[in-house]
Amino acid sequence: MSSFKEIIDLNNLPQHIAIIMDGNGRWAKEQGYDRIFGHQNGVISVRETTEAAAEIGIKYLTLYAFSTENWSRPQSEVDALMELLIDTIEKETPTLNKNNVRLMAIGDLTRLPGNAGVKLQRCILETSQNDGLALVLALSYSSRWEITNAVKNICKEVIEGKCNIDDINSEMVSNHLTTKSIPDPELMIRTSGEERISNFLLWQIAYTELYFTQTHWPAFRKENFYEAIYEFQQRERRFGK
Repeated sequence: MSSFKEIIDLNNLPQHIAIIMDGNGRWAKEQGYDRIFGHQNGVISVRETTEAAAEIGIKYLTLYAFSTENWSRPQSEVDALMELLIDTIEKETPTLNKNNVRLMAIGDLTRLPGNAGVKLQRCILETSQNDGLALVLALSYSSRWEITNAVKNICKEVIEGKCNIDDINSEMVSNHLTTKSIPDPELMIRTSGEERISNFLLWQIAYTELYFTQTHWPAFRKENFYEAIYEFQQRERRFGK
């Protein structure tokens, strides 16, 4: 069989793909290792998927890297994840520049440990002039946090007289989200067989196509990514009409 890359329609690509990277811990357990081993191998999948997206011309790729709920995990795992994040961002910055990839981040970034936050912002700045793929990391992110924060800010503007209640519409809400400069995703992929959204981009995925695969994230490769796009292209999108 030919590769899915050879049979996808490059003229009908989703502009924005979001991924819930699930299954690191289960994959590691199946290999006989602890959870952090799964996170470490998940970095390989991030690299592969980013390269795959850039190769075919996807404009935005958003990865759910760390949720606000993940802060409640064992401290040792959180510390290891943050250290992995710092090291990966620092090591991958030259590769991102080489591949014309721009790094962005959404979420409550104020909660990131100082060193992680500083290195993240440095990489964002160093890749800001790239105009190829935008790689968006959702860090310390959850939709309920995001929407609550948007409501607070809109209320504040009403109180300060900057807008009226009657001015509030879906466009205003969208413009107060952390994704205000990013188009809504057309395709969302979740790995590892779970079929739920887990508090991710709830506002933005109103008409997003959902794709679930049994493959654990550390085993997810370019061919899996292209297969998801092929499946997306077989669907008829009606947008409620």
